[in-house]
Amino acid sequence: MDNRWQVQTAKARFSELIEKTVTEGPQVVTRRGVETAVVAPIELWRNLERGAKPNLKELLLAPEPRSETLAAPRRLFNRRPAPRFE
Repeated sequence: MDNRWQVQTAKARFSELIEKTVTEGPQVVTRRGVETAVVAPIELWRNLERGAKPNLKELLLAPEPRSETLAAPRRLFNRRPAPRFE
C-alpha cells in the first residue's frame, strides 16, 4: 500500500486519492520527487487543529505554566542615535 502520489497522478485519479485517504489514512503528494503536500482525513485535521490551539480552559487547567502564549511579543523600538558631543 503505497501512500505517495505524484501530482499528475493525484490530479488524474483524485477520487481514488480521496477514497484511499478515508480508508487508509494520510496520502503524500510529491512534485518532482519532493514531498509537497499531505491529503488527510477531516477528523485527523480537526484533531491536529484542536491540539495546536489550546482554549482558555485548557490553559488554566494545564499542570505546567503556559504564559508564553498569553503575553504579546515585545516590539523593538527605533531609537535615535546618541548625540555626539565634541
